[in-house]
Amino acid sequence: MSKLWLIIKREYLTRVKKRTFILATLGTPLAIALFLAVEIYLLSYESESERIAVVDDSGIYKNTIKGIKNSKSVKLFLKNEPLEDLRKSYKENKYDGVLHIPDAANKIENKNLQITYYSEDKLGIVSKEFIERTIRDRIRDFKIDESGYDRNILDNFKASVELTQKTGEKAGEEQHFSADIASVFGILVGYVMFFVVLIYGSMVMRSVMEEKTNRIVEVVISSVKPFQLMLGKIVGVGMVGLTQLAIWAILIPGIIILTSMFISGNVEPSALDDMNSMAGGSAMDPEDTIAYIEQVIAELSQQNWWVIIPLFLFYFLGGYFLYSSIFAALGSAIGDDVAEGQSLTIPITLLIALAFFFMFASIRNPNSSLAFWSALFPFFSPIVMPAQLAFNPPWWEILLSMVILVATAIFFVWLSGRIYRVGILMYGKKASFNELRKWMFYKD
Repeated sequence: MSKLWLIIKREYLTRVKKRTFILATLGTPLAIALFLAVEIYLLSYESESERIAVVDDSGIYKNTIKGIKNSKSVKLFLKNEPLEDLRKSYKENKYDGVLHIPDAANKIENKNLQITYYSEDKLGIVSKEFIERTIRDRIRDFKIDESGYDRNILDNFKASVELTQKTGEKAGEEQHFSADIASVFGILVGYVMFFVVLIYGSMVMRSVMEEKTNRIVEVVISSVKPFQLMLGKIVGVGMVGLTQLAIWAILIPGIIILTSMFISGNVEPSALDDMNSMAGGSAMDPEDTIAYIEQVIAELSQQNWWVIIPLFLFYFLGGYFLYSSIFAALGSAIGDDVAEGQSLTIPITLLIALAFFFMFASIRNPNSSLAFWSALFPFFSPIVMPAQLAFNPPWWEILLSMVILVATAIFFVWLSGRIYRVGILMYGKKASFNELRKWMFYKD
């Protein structure tokens, strides 16, 4: 046991003290902060507004009280001059272009309208979206006014419908449930599990390959058993992963919260509207934004974090031990030709990627049979089940998934140890999958 602890301590300290680990651990939150800072700068960037002269042959802006809506990036000016004259003189009048609204805009039966923009310079995507949205909204208001309908009555026809699910059958145990927030949470957890299992499993394999190619393992094997060496590497690298995740769990949320507070106080609403327009969405009113943030906070506060966090750690460790033991076995089987031996890892990498796709399918329909069986399948459950925790799956399903994962991880750690003890001392021979099968049954 003392030898195993020494191996774990060596694997952990040698990696934690490396400059690359420190840079990656601290650099990732700093990179996120830099990314958000650039986003803030772009949102608050004071660029010159595009000044556009508008020729309205349709008269939809005639006698309108609101006038023409402008944004931070586009300023529209209603002109009474002939179109051809403006097209010739718009630059002299310090306009960037001329927008023409044809007669057809005032026809109530007309559903598709073609407006034309004249300029020697190309119109940006954000500006184009803003102009189309502005003219579309004005045409709708114009048709309502011309039809003689009472606008207040029409506004009452509109209804905002939001489905809120409540869970819990006993009195006092009801909980509001948002599928959107749970889905986003599930995807984030799935991403974390996907990259952590893949990165740290590959790290175990590279560690085994380095010691084998440098012949260091021949000296180490003289003092400890091969299985102890493999298990020590797996546990040591896993502790490195947990350390890195713990640091990120403290730094990244704090950076995101501080940056979000800075964004809300320094970015103009019109800039957010422009960015939202470019993304193809519609602008959200400040009151709606506050209500949505309150909904997110309320939903997050109702999650069973005392259950989710321990289960997340359990599935992280279970998935890590399962895949890292396989990576360790493959690392011991790779000979001097490292590049050629990498082909052995392709099936394992594809299996992890496939689990990621099953995670998306289970989030879309968490009550389907596909979600149920993929959460039980041990090679998928470390990624699928943590993503389903926000949907409150039944306890018996979680426990069954945990038992299957533990049993499978123990079996593959033992099986990988059988391969490791032979492959770690094999040199100059290409290891095929058939060879790996034979190594499993070699007698001690």
